[in-house]
Amino acid sequence: QVRLVESGGGLVQPGGSLRLSCTDSRYTLDYYAITWFRQAPGKEREGVSCIRSINSTYYADSVKGRFTVSRDNAKNTVYLQMNSLKPEDTAIYYCALRPGPCSLSAVRYNVWGQGTQVTVSS
Repeated sequence: QVRLVESGGGLVQPGGSLRLSCTDSRYTLDYYAITWFRQAPGKEREGVSCIRSINSTYYADSVKGRFTVSRDNAKNTVYLQMNSLKPEDTAIYYCALRPGPCSLSAVRYNVWGQGTQVTVSS
């Protein structure tokens, strides 16, 4: 089921930054765990970061210290701030939601966005 809307992807040089946004017109995102996934060509979908509340955030080891997930409940939006981007971060980035606690496993989610392309290249 595709419902969420991602934006903010683009082309950036290595070492650069991007901020992705995830929003929805019907779900109140604050009630759910929101997770960012990414999928590169020929690879499985990988959980990147999840936020359940301000004090409940999770990151894949590959992005710790570089990516930050946050939410603005007034705007019903979850953000993924990506700094120090590397070519291996190139992928389509998706957000997904689920009730209950965070999980970085894609099989636990059935509400997704359409994805936004992030390309890191010089």
